[in-house]
Amino acid sequence: MFKKVYFSLFLLFICITYASAQRVRGNVYDENGDPLVSATIVIEGTNYSTLTNDEGEFRFRNLPKGTFTIVASFIGYNSKRQEVVITEHSQQTLRYDLQGSNTLSEVEVFGERFKQPAKLDIITRMPLRPSEQIQTISVISEKVIAEQGALTITDALRNVPGVTLFGSYGGVKESMSARGFRGIPVLKNGVRIDSQFQTAAGVADMQGVESIQMIKGSAAVTQGVISDLGNAGGVINVVTKTPKFINAGQVDLRAGSWGQFRPTFDVQSVLNKSKTAAFRINGAYERADNYRPVVSMSRVYINPSFEWRPDGKTVVNLELDYLNENRTPVTSTVNLAADSVEALYDMPHNKFLGFENDNVNTEVTTYSARLNRQLTDNLSIRAAYFGSSYNVDNTSTGLAVSDKKNYNKRQRSLSRNLRDDNNSTFQLDFIGKDVYTGTIKHTFQLGFDYRIAEATTRNLGSVKIDVIDVTANNINNSRQDTTFKNPESVTPAINKYTTYGFMGQEVMTINKYLKAILGVRYSSISTINALATGTSDAGPTIEDAWDPMLGIMITPLKNVNVFGSYTTSTSLRNAGYILNDSITRAGASKTTQFEVGIKSDWLNNRLRFNFTYFNILTDNLANPYYEEGATVASDFFLKAGNLRRDGIEVELNGRVLENLQVMLGYAYLNARYQDSPSFKNGSAPMNAPRHTANAWAQYEVNRGVLKGFSIGAGAYYVGERPVNDFSLQPDGHGSLIGSRPFDMPAFTTVDVQLSYTYGPVTTRVFFNNVFDELGYNSYYRGGYINQIDPRNFSAIVSYQF
Repeated sequence: MFKKVYFSLFLLFICITYASAQRVRGNVYDENGDPLVSATIVIEGTNYSTLTNDEGEFRFRNLPKGTFTIVASFIGYNSKRQEVVITEHSQQTLRYDLQGSNTLSEVEVFGERFKQPAKLDIITRMPLRPSEQIQTISVISEKVIAEQGALTITDALRNVPGVTLFGSYGGVKESMSARGFRGIPVLKNGVRIDSQFQTAAGVADMQGVESIQMIKGSAAVTQGVISDLGNAGGVINVVTKTPKFINAGQVDLRAGSWGQFRPTFDVQSVLNKSKTAAFRINGAYERADNYRPVVSMSRVYINPSFEWRPDGKTVVNLELDYLNENRTPVTSTVNLAADSVEALYDMPHNKFLGFENDNVNTEVTTYSARLNRQLTDNLSIRAAYFGSSYNVDNTSTGLAVSDKKNYNKRQRSLSRNLRDDNNSTFQLDFIGKDVYTGTIKHTFQLGFDYRIAEATTRNLGSVKIDVIDVTANNINNSRQDTTFKNPESVTPAINKYTTYGFMGQEVMTINKYLKAILGVRYSSISTINALATGTSDAGPTIEDAWDPMLGIMITPLKNVNVFGSYTTSTSLRNAGYILNDSITRAGASKTTQFEVGIKSDWLNNRLRFNFTYFNILTDNLANPYYEEGATVASDFFLKAGNLRRDGIEVELNGRVLENLQVMLGYAYLNARYQDSPSFKNGSAPMNAPRHTANAWAQYEVNRGVLKGFSIGAGAYYVGERPVNDFSLQPDGHGSLIGSRPFDMPAFTTVDVQLSYTYGPVTTRVFFNNVFDELGYNSYYRGGYINQIDPRNFSAIVSYQF
């Protein structure tokens, strides 16, 4: 009997000894000695991380032997590091006392070092930093947005190589292009703003933006089919600000050229002593005129958010984001020739071609609820619901060529249309991080998502007003007494679809040099179209697709990752089209992408260098079929060949010195149609520049009498790009047939910023387009051609409390 007792005690001793082997535990406290719940603990240079519990405690077990730096951080507090040496039977206890800070000292141009950017998992669905992901990911932090004075999505995305403004629809919204794909989906906190398959409703106020994130390339595994969000060019996510668990605030006042007046505020507060609940609210008001008469804008923006951490394993976040804007749509030039000849009219700034009636009212509301629950040290679940409402009332002037022999002459008409667009997304993910099977480490995700998108449009009519000579000195802009249809009397056109998907991703760390990345997604989409005539199709069209992702990542050096990947995206938009033999279905179009590159971190993760080469093939395109001599498309379609895109992207972002930060980028794109009866072989798609480049440098004086002073300067280059596709037959969009379209001219803008901080006050002065460069962007086949803003300036005063 005693032998059994001794033997049991011996086994218990072994178990206790083993459980305590290689153990590191600790506590994290604030400046008052109170425990910090859900503080983040990271072992630098590894994938080990955890959160503190309700008592501010954390622990790691079974760590490898070696010397490591363990970092404790909490939002709103300065991080602290401690170095530990792990031996065979290490048992160490650490204590961290964090000091609160009103400035996020760890924030770089790409976000916080050593951390996954906030809400990046909404679009990647994985708990990994950008350098650990197989996709090419760029992040523009609020630090850059503030320093550059960015007011639009386009302003911020100029810092991402290869991203350009496809069209601004008269300056009232933003549609972006990347890698030769137009209409990159723009999400706000994970939900699309509009339901158009090529998102064109990028509208955001930068006051509430914490970061702008972009996954480039084929994002099918995380976002679904191209008919939904899986655009093969990439996905843009606008992330709004949430509580940092500090008591702080900031008020700004900005004034600038053309009567700009913009006060903003940002206030946040911890709501209880245990620091488990916090609230934040951002807001802005802005009004401005323009360098053209009649044109003006005004907007109101509000962004409240609430975060609750009931225990050390649960985080609940609620957000609302509301924008109401009135803006005059502008056609700031026209081409005084056919599309094959570049004859852009350098229209004087004192001229406006529309009427005083012109106005676009845009009301955008997005809201979300997110839950993260840590089940164990390695397993968690994440649930999120996102919704958006996008309403537009558009009254604008149209300009049509009235005399093909005299392109100066334009028929002006005034039209009004309404759009009510509602979108919602539900995501559910089961996530494993640092789960071992033998010596192989796994980080994985199993997920489900469901989306509903419904857009209702009403065309209230178009009235011809007059014919003008756009080059005349005097253009009549007076208000027109035009009566449109009553919205209630107009039968709406309704486009609705639902889509759901199941997906899984796995990052398998075989050893410290090699990782394998596997992923697959199943997507199903059901579409219903109800026409304005009151008729509808024969029921929902249901299509589905499987899309894989395969990749490897090699780490020859600790801070260098070399990766290669293969992904696909499926477009189901033309799957059900009937070809001109009246029998055969066109079938789905598939985009296949190969990508290789280097991701690297330097200078203790202050500086990042990325290089990417991509090769993308989109096959089985389809266009409307026109009977010989017809000007109206038939009910059938024809094959339009393939589209090949390849190129490189290079970026260097971060701080090369403690007081010198840079953002440098270059992209080369070779996009061309192949084997196409609809487009000239070798011709590029519209608005696809071969070369783009960006550069920004900011130097801050950190000692002496000029301490607090900084100067920043940057340049942005967009190369020549065709205004239209080189079409060989009608394509349904009025493109010129059989003639090479002209190239929109290249342009380079230069911006300068001066800043001075003294105590809680920061003053910045922005000089934009310093050399008054003339440049244009064009909306979808020349519907709008808009001039970039001429030289302008603004100043902002910020007070922190």
